[in-house]
Amino acid sequence: MKNLGTKEASVEGINRRNFLKLLGGGIAVALTYTELNALSKQPGLFPPADDTIAAWIHILENGTVTVYTGKVEVGQNIRTSLSQAVAEELSLPVSSIELIMGDTLLTPYDRGTYGSLTTPAMGPKLRKAASSLREELANMAARQWNVGKQTVEVKNGQVIHTPSGKTVSFGDLTKGQKILLPVNDQVQLTPADKWSTAGTAVAKVNAKSFVSGKHKYVSDMTLPGMVYGKILRPPSYGASLLSADTGNAKISSGVTVVREDNFIGVTAPDPQTAANALARIEARWKTTPQPSRAEIFTYLKTHSENREKGAPEAIRAAWQAAPIQVQQHFEVQYIAHVPLEPRAALAVWENKKLTVWTGTQRPFGVQEELAEIFSIPKNNIRVMMPDTGSAYGGKHSGEAAVEAARLARATGKPVKVLWTREEEFKWAYFRPGGLIEVNAGAGKEGLLTSWEFHNYNSGGAGIEVPYEVAQRHIQYHPSDTPLKQGSYRGLAATANVFSIESVIDDLACQVKQDPLQFRLNNLKDERFKQVLEAAASKFGWKRQKETGRGYGIACAFVKNAYVATCAEVAYNKSNGQLQVLRLVVAFECGAIVNPLHLENQVMGCVLQGLGGALFEAVDFKDGRILNPSLFSYRVPRFGDIPELDILLLNRKDLPSSGAGEAPIVGVAPAIRNAIADVTGVKLHSLPLLPHGMTLKV
Repeated sequence: MKNLGTKEASVEGINRRNFLKLLGGGIAVALTYTELNALSKQPGLFPPADDTIAAWIHILENGTVTVYTGKVEVGQNIRTSLSQAVAEELSLPVSSIELIMGDTLLTPYDRGTYGSLTTPAMGPKLRKAASSLREELANMAARQWNVGKQTVEVKNGQVIHTPSGKTVSFGDLTKGQKILLPVNDQVQLTPADKWSTAGTAVAKVNAKSFVSGKHKYVSDMTLPGMVYGKILRPPSYGASLLSADTGNAKISSGVTVVREDNFIGVTAPDPQTAANALARIEARWKTTPQPSRAEIFTYLKTHSENREKGAPEAIRAAWQAAPIQVQQHFEVQYIAHVPLEPRAALAVWENKKLTVWTGTQRPFGVQEELAEIFSIPKNNIRVMMPDTGSAYGGKHSGEAAVEAARLARATGKPVKVLWTREEEFKWAYFRPGGLIEVNAGAGKEGLLTSWEFHNYNSGGAGIEVPYEVAQRHIQYHPSDTPLKQGSYRGLAATANVFSIESVIDDLACQVKQDPLQFRLNNLKDERFKQVLEAAASKFGWKRQKETGRGYGIACAFVKNAYVATCAEVAYNKSNGQLQVLRLVVAFECGAIVNPLHLENQVMGCVLQGLGGALFEAVDFKDGRILNPSLFSYRVPRFGDIPELDILLLNRKDLPSSGAGEAPIVGVAPAIRNAIADVTGVKLHSLPLLPHGMTLKV
């Protein structure tokens, strides 16, 4: 790393001046820590306190507006929408803004990019910082010109004295100085109905670099003297290392074997040599009994917390008294995230300080993880997250970063660790599997009277029933999972909404009411009703039913956003073949920041939701993952994609919410209800069709 201090030091031939652009923002990323320490003595280089304007926005002398956020870009286009938010409040073009994201050295602390929180939380924070800066720019110009502030206007990247027409650019006014005034939480923001940049379909920032292949992902990066690392993995979950003979792994002078307690890895000048060396290690493992997929749902219930606690007596009594009853359990399989780019990290140590590039949703979380493992202060660790293509809640943890850092410390060289697709399937975490039990009752007129809902293991997100019901008992029971599990797009709402909306449809069927009308009759939330009715209208819900066609509907309120999904399926009774013909999705998340990118978000959710709805499932036995490849683990293909209509409801009178998760939850129940409509078969497991698009009745 020492030679990175030279004028033309590079990552893949990118010099230090241009390396900022390579990462989509940043400052002298290729500097050594020695250089950074020297520069740190210069006042104002490192981030000011988080409550100041300068912590979030800084204007360079050339007029470029640099914006800082700990949030990261994982394909959801927040680099663009956050730039729009700042551009709106500063009245300048998006092209004038450079956003530095996910750099623990330069950006304010951030817990991570998850939970659809960036738009509702970071968007307003940056808007307030930009508006506060706008106010100070006007003050500075008024003082410089010795005029009243009310005669000064900030517009088109300039400050203008309206009576005289005198102007000054942002850069000439600030001369590069940091604005250390606190952000004014009460500053006036531009209302959505007055937006001119926000609310429009601004093209994706840096789009050309992605489609041309110029953008460098972590998996593309190299450093001088860098080697590649491979890690010895156990054969199954719960296995412990008994012994390992690493003697045969030294297949060339460039191979280094690293062993620290039970951690064993190798490094080599290229990935194939590293893989060949790793394959020569002879290891013995002790395995422990593990539950298999065949017994998982019994296991999750018997190993759950509070499983003996039932509903209060009033709930049971109300259900038993209900003339219309549904009692059902649902089984939801573990599924994988399947990101386009498996985990990757590049690590280098210098002077007991660590620099890591890795694809993660939580750069500061990875920094904390590394600090704990290596027992060094956090400020000795810099984690950077170049824009990454996909995560879906699956990249909160820092496994690859830890592995690369361990190998780099042992070898004294920069080390890159690239997980294979098989490793990603086997050793990343999954969306939790779960067992859900529901007792629901309704009166003959079709109004809900009781609701008892138990979720074992999959989680509490989306667990609340959105409908009006007098007696309800809803409980999530954490369980002892045999597989690694964690966040997934929509969290447990994919399982809970599937169960809720399936039961609602089954109740409507028993009452002999139209499923749409049944839902409307049991809802009071007018926003919810508007989204449902919009989806149904676009779909043509009340049109005459065609032979061999089934129609289904589902809706949800998740992450402060509303979604309604309608599905049309075709069924060939002679051969049992099913086909999803059409999906219509209505979505409302308050004021829309970028309609083009919001539509893309909804589309991505729906397409990913197809896999979990129809056929995605992790197969496992004795702690081993049995389908760790895209050959054996089925994800949606082009031929699986139905006609898709997306309807966006723009509520400019409401704050903007996130959109990366909510649209996924309606896909499975809408398709399930459509299948029940055309076949009479009520499915209660996800995936619905694990063996292909065939259903025998």
